Amino acid sequence: MADPRRLRAALAAIDAANAGDPRRIEVRGESRPKELAQAQLATGWVETLVTNPSEALLLAARAHHLRRWESPRAAYPAGRAGYHRWRKDLQGFHARCVGEILEREGYAAATIARVQDIVQKKGLGSDPEVQAFEDALCLVFLETQLRELAERLDAEKLLAVIRKTLKKMSPAAVARARELPLDPEHASLIERATMG
Repeated sequence: MADPRRLRAALAAIDAANAGDPRRIEVRGESRPKELAQAQLATGWVETLVTNPSEALLLAARAHHLRRWESPRAAYPAGRAGYHRWRKDLQGFHARCVGEILEREGYAAATIARVQDIVQKKGLGSDPEVQAFEDALCLVFLETQLRELAERLDAEKLLAVIRKTLKKMSPAAVARARELPLDPEHASLIERATMG
């Protein structure tokens, strides 16, 4: 059984690490450190999508981009290969960072390994918890980053990004995406993307 006090302490430690993010985003009318806000939203989505989510899944959702700003995209070569290497390295970085926090909080090695596996999306396509994790991350992406993307991409490219995102999601999460409180233009793009 989960120890609620230890879980709260671990979540607070993850939040404290993410509160150092110098980048800010506005979420639901409030300006907050980007990774802190997105981590808390991801945990909320897991709790919405999964009945009685495991402690490991909650911790993974909260730590999915732990201290991400410390490994900027610009530190890697331009292009698709550089992007994929950066993303893969980031997953390992986040897994190591959360492992250190969980070890300090007294978690067993098996729980730490499970959280790290979820953070690294091991078993995506066969593990329901990893799919729930992916669903939560995609919903956070759609909720918090579409406006910024729309400023950089034309409508057709943005639609392609939304379609790729929805393809990674379960049907239940896609249904939730259609209910997000987005600008009408972005909501209509999600509707178009779900039509094929």
